[in-house]
Amino acid sequence: MDPVLALAGFGVGIVVGLTGMGGGALMTPILVLLFGVPPLAAVSSDLAATAVMKPFGGWVHARRGTVRWRMVLWLCIGSVPSAFAGVLLTRLIGQRQAVQDAIQYALGAALVLAALGMIVKAYMSRRNPPADAPGPVVVRPLPTLLLGAAGGLLVGLTSVGSGSLIIVVLLVLYPSLRANDLVGTDLVQAIPMVAAAALGHALFGDLDLNLAGALLIGSVPGVLLGARLSARAPGGLVRVALVAVLFASALKLFTLPNAVVIGVPALVVVVASARALHRRLTTARLTAPAGPEPLTAAAPLTAAEPPTAASTTTAPEPCHTPEPREALDRSGPPPLVATGRAPGNDARA
Repeated sequence: MDPVLALAGFGVGIVVGLTGMGGGALMTPILVLLFGVPPLAAVSSDLAATAVMKPFGGWVHARRGTVRWRMVLWLCIGSVPSAFAGVLLTRLIGQRQAVQDAIQYALGAALVLAALGMIVKAYMSRRNPPADAPGPVVVRPLPTLLLGAAGGLLVGLTSVGSGSLIIVVLLVLYPSLRANDLVGTDLVQAIPMVAAAALGHALFGDLDLNLAGALLIGSVPGVLLGARLSARAPGGLVRVALVAVLFASALKLFTLPNAVVIGVPALVVVVASARALHRRLTTARLTAPAGPEPLTAAAPLTAAEPPTAASTTTAPEPCHTPEPREALDRSGPPPLVATGRAPGNDARA
C-alpha cells in the first residue's frame, strides 16, 4: 500500500464529506497526473472507492436531518440505469480522447459558472436580505429525474459529476435549498449511482483492487470527518468550502498547473475569511453597550434663577410649651374688668 496514496484519499475524503463533491473531479486527475495511473483504471478505482466512502458521509448527514429523501428518490430513479448505460457507452466509443476532452472541459466550465453563481447569490442576499424565511422546498419530479439521468451518464463515462454536476443543477432547480441540505442530499443520492457505475466497470474487468483499497484506507476516515464538519458547520462556511472546491475542480479539469489549482481556492478562502472577520468586528462595534455617563456636580442657584419648589416650602411653626405654675402665681390676680357700675354699689345694696 502506498501511504502517499492513502493520504491523498484522506484529503479528498474530507472534501467529499464537507462539500458533497470533488471525489471524481479531484481524485481521478490526481491518480492520472500525480501517480501515473492509466485513465480507465483511475476511473474504475475512483468509482469503487467513492461507492464505499460516500455511505459513511451520507449516514452522518441522515442522522443530522440534512437529507431531502424525496429529492434523493427522483434523482436515483434517473441516475442508476443511466450509470450502467454510461459504462456501456465507454466500451463502445473505446475511450476516444476527443470525446473525453470535450466532456472534461464542458464540466470544468459548468463548475466555474456554478462557483460564480454562488458568489453572486451570496452577495445579493447580503445586500437585499429576504423579508421572510424561505418556504418549504417543493420537489419537481421530472427535472430532478432528468438531472439524475444526465449525472449518471456522465459518471459512467468519466467518474466525474456524481457530486459536482448534481450540485450545480440542484442550485438552479432549488435556489432556496440550504447549503447543509444540499450537501447531504447530494452525498446520499450519489451512493446508488456510483455503485452502479463501479459494478459495471468491475464486470468488464477494469477495477484495480489494490489501488481502490489504498484509496479506501484514507478516504473513509476523511469523509467521516468532513461530514461531521459539514452537518454542524454554519451555512456560510459550507458555501465558502463549496466555492473553493468548485474552483479547484474546474481548474484541475482544465489541466492547469498545480500552483494555480491550489492558489485560486486558497485566495477565495482568504478573502472570505477577511470579509467575515471585518463583518464580525463591525457588528461587535455597533452593538457594544455605551459606558455609564459621568456624574457632574449640581450648579448653585443664582439670583436670576427662579426658586424651586423645595426652596419655597414654609418652615414648620414652633411648638408653644405651657408656662410653669410658679410663673402664673407671681403674676398676681387677674385685672378687674369694668362693668359700668360705681365702686361700692354692691355693698350698699
